[in-house]
Amino acid sequence: MPHRPTPRSVLRAFLASESAGGMLLIVAAALAMLVANSSFGPAYHHAIHAVTGPVLADAIGPMTVHLWINDGLMAVFFLLVGLEIKREFVDGRLASWDRRRLPMIAAAAGMAVPALLYTLLAAGTPGLARGWAIPAATDIAFAIGVLALLGRRAPTSLKLFLVTVAIVDDMGAVAIIALFYTAQIDLAALGAAAAVLAVMAACNRAGVRRLSVYVPLFGLLWYAMLLSGVHATIAGVLAATAIPFERTPDAPDSATSPLHRLEHALHPWVAFAIVPLFGFANAGVDIGGLTAAQIFSPLPLGIAAGLFLGKQVGIFGSVWLSVKLGIAGPLRGATWWQVYGVALLCGIGFTMSLFIGGLAFPGDPLLVEEAKIGILMGSLAAALAGFVVLRIAPLHPRHDAIAREARAEIDADGDVRDTSDAATN
Repeated sequence: MPHRPTPRSVLRAFLASESAGGMLLIVAAALAMLVANSSFGPAYHHAIHAVTGPVLADAIGPMTVHLWINDGLMAVFFLLVGLEIKREFVDGRLASWDRRRLPMIAAAAGMAVPALLYTLLAAGTPGLARGWAIPAATDIAFAIGVLALLGRRAPTSLKLFLVTVAIVDDMGAVAIIALFYTAQIDLAALGAAAAVLAVMAACNRAGVRRLSVYVPLFGLLWYAMLLSGVHATIAGVLAATAIPFERTPDAPDSATSPLHRLEHALHPWVAFAIVPLFGFANAGVDIGGLTAAQIFSPLPLGIAAGLFLGKQVGIFGSVWLSVKLGIAGPLRGATWWQVYGVALLCGIGFTMSLFIGGLAFPGDPLLVEEAKIGILMGSLAAALAGFVVLRIAPLHPRHDAIAREARAEIDADGDVRDTSDAATN
């Protein structure tokens, strides 16, 4: 992969691509809904479930278009997630415990409260308990896309807080998938995956920096994980831990760092192709024959309530308590109404929620469709409510001055160390 210079401001480039990717995801999801509820609906469902290749693993059967997207392409999405997590923990916004404290508290509460609310509303119904993690995730691209529509009414500190919480949230989602949504384990295949990962780690320690070595090994790791029974996308996060990384404290990403080069190369493909394609393949729900009883049945109601109510209560409540108890300082340049608006936006689950929904009910297409309805209802309500609150919320008295300071710091450093007190206190 050729070397190329990195953008002057890594954060600004990241937010710009996430915003554009989030808007494209919104369009893809809306298009899927339109197609699924039109005369093209049967052709749409036939196309995404068409068999396109041989049986790669006895546990999942023939590979369909849907499986290639969810188990194959999404492994690349998880690879990017893993690269971002590693960079942030080693040399970014989460590099110290002072910076990790508030995002970790907010993300943990933002996962626990929705799961608890879902459990109270739905888990008592037979067969629904496995869906507890569906409303626990936040879709960063979708949420940033909504923030982008607000322009200057969304302070930089809010965007940074949202990104940081979503990164910690992704870590939790990956752990949940690995621990709670794993089928029967094939120990031989799992051992093969461990051996491939060990080879990648050994290459890292030996100073091998060529991505042409790591990318094929990632392919082998993905296949071994597919055969093992552990969800294949976990291979992406595991592979990210072995990619060599060059620290650049207080400076933009290094153009020679393998991790930085791979992350910058993957980001456009993930944001503008893989995630929208995933949204298009998974958001198509036929709502023509839905009744009020189905919409407000325990599964969709539990998911929607978890996303819309659980997220805002968990995240806003934990931030408010942390500030009041002196655990962290308030976000610079943001009012409490704006913090509440971002807590609402964190209820946009979509990508990760759709992904977990498919894992929670793999043998019951009807429950998967009901889960999609709940995800769409909760995410749409959170997006609209968050947008309205942020649109009408009063700006911080020092908003413009703090925003100029933040932009200057981002341009100077290419990182986001101190633009939000919440990241440093």
